[in-house]
Parts: sequence; structure tokens; C-alpha cells
Amino acid sequence: MSDERRLAVLRAIVEDYVETREPVGSKALVERHRLGVSSATIRNDMAALEDEGLITQPHTSAGRVPTDAGYRMFVDRLSAFKPMSGPERQAISGFLAGAVDLDDVVDRTVRLMASLTHQVAVMQYPSLTRSTVRHIELVPIGQQRLLVVLIAGTGRVEQRVLETENPLDESVLGEIRARINAESAGRQLTDAAARLQQLPEQLPVEDRELVRSVVRALDDALIEEREERVVLAGAANLTRFGQDFPDSIGPVLDALEEHVVLLRLLGELSHDPNAVAVRIGSELEYEGLQGTSVVSSGYGGGQDVVAALGVLGPTRMDYPTTMATVRAVARYVSRALDG
Repeated sequence: MSDERRLAVLRAIVEDYVETREPVGSKALVERHRLGVSSATIRNDMAALEDEGLITQPHTSAGRVPTDAGYRMFVDRLSAFKPMSGPERQAISGFLAGAVDLDDVVDRTVRLMASLTHQVAVMQYPSLTRSTVRHIELVPIGQQRLLVVLIAGTGRVEQRVLETENPLDESVLGEIRARINAESAGRQLTDAAARLQQLPEQLPVEDRELVRSVVRALDDALIEEREERVVLAGAANLTRFGQDFPDSIGPVLDALEEHVVLLRLLGELSHDPNAVAVRIGSELEYEGLQGTSVVSSGYGGGQDVVAALGVLGPTRMDYPTTMATVRAVARYVSRALDG
């Protein structure tokens, strides 16, 4: 029972500190929360929590604030996310439903998350290596020039222009297009690329070099790793939390400019599209981000995670609401891409 009560005290300290940004004392806990015990018992519980490294006492205050370990226990013991209201869900759905293409989906998503959470929103473009092929189009743009268009299942589009040795024949091109799509449509791009390597040998000799050129162009799209792109919004929101950072928000802003850092923060995800990952303060290996937390989730078509999105803010964060928002947005993005 004492363990359960101490967890309730920790939860109350986290909730009050997130709301007020003021260190929390035993008297405030008695007044604000129905913990069912005396102030003396709460003080004993607070002393035990401090001994366990879950809360600490700022030098200038008699109250206590959560440590990174305290936030971690709070997050790990959450029984449920804070449910989103009907209007919030409708706002997410309606805002994303108006997107016209993948770039628009990404732009709308980061702006929406930044607005809903008042944090910095980050989104990774869908990874080609995890995407399926929706369609491959071959478009002649001259006698000896060919546009190869790869449309991924996420809506991502890659284009390459080829110079051909011989004039293009529409009927031959139609046959090659049909064969390429028969081998690749609906498959993971890496699998499709492997299958297409075998295709030239199955076609007439005079068409093989053209098909090899098309296959090389698709391989180039995969090897180039252009999926390693992130978009962010809401960096100005950090100015609202200046006092939450040990020195200044400068190191945080510097880290946000390093997209490699952001990609790594988003990269360590479960392949479960419903999972929400939370990394808190000292759990982040980047010195400039020690005073922040990152809440992220994967998104994609069906059960396939193709990339990640999330938010970054101070460790003094409303975790239940932020986690619920990130998960909900990830689900709506997945539906938008499936559509």
C-alpha cells in the first residue's frame, strides 16, 4: 500500500509541477489532492521518493520537483492516455483531409502537432526502404529521353530522366511498363528492386538495355536515401519555456538544426504503429537536449511503419496529453496515406 501511495504522491507532484512550474510541497499536495493521509505521512513519502532519486529539492525552495527518473516512472506507470475530445479529433481529421499530396501532408502534420501541443513538432519523410510500390510509370519526353516515375504506397514520388541509345517505341514501352508493374506493384521497394534485376533476361534482346537502365534508375532512387529528410515546426514555442532549460534554449535550437540528430531521435522506434516512445532528459545522448523530452510514434500504411513523427519540448511536459496527441496524429496520417 505504501508503494501505491508513494506512486500517487509522485503522480501528484508531477501533475502540479507541470501545471504551475513551482516546486511542490506537502501542504499543497494535501490541499489539491485527495490522498487520504496526513501531511506528515506525505512528507515521509516525499523523503522516500527523494531517497530513490525520483524527486529533488531546488536550493531556493522547500518544495520538490520531479527528476528525469521521476518523470520516467510517471510515464511508465500511466494506465491510459488522456482521451482526446471529439472536436480535437475532428480538427485533426479535417485538417489532414485537405492535403493534396505528400509534401502537403507533412507540412500540415507538423503545423498541426506544434499547434496542439505547443511544442516543437518533427516529422520524418516516409522511408523508401520501408515503402511499397504503388506504380511505376514510363513517360517518353522525346525521341530518346525517358522519364521514370516511381510512386510509393505512401504517395511519395521519385523521378529520374534517362537518355536511351535508340528511339523509343510506344508499343514496346507499353509492354515494358506492364511487365515492370507486374513484378513490382504492391511489393516492398527493396523486394521489387531485387525482382526487377531478373527482368531483362526475360525480355527480347533488343529491349534488355532499356530495361536495365530503368532498373538502375530505380536502384539509384533507393540508394540515394533521400528519405532521410525531416521537417519541423514550432521552434518558437520553446521561448515559452525558457526557464525550463538549465542555461538557455540556444543548445536546443542548435541541436534542432542538425537533422541527423533529429533522425536519430525518431529512429529508435518499435515496428508497432500504435506504440508511443518517450525519451526523457538524460536518456537523450545529445548534450544540448538534456533538458528536453521527445515523444514519438511511427506511421505508415496498414501495420507497416515507414517513418516517424513526434514532438520535442521541456521535460516539464504534459505527458498524457502529448502522448495521446502524437499517437492520434500518427494514426490519422497513416489513414491519409492509405487513402
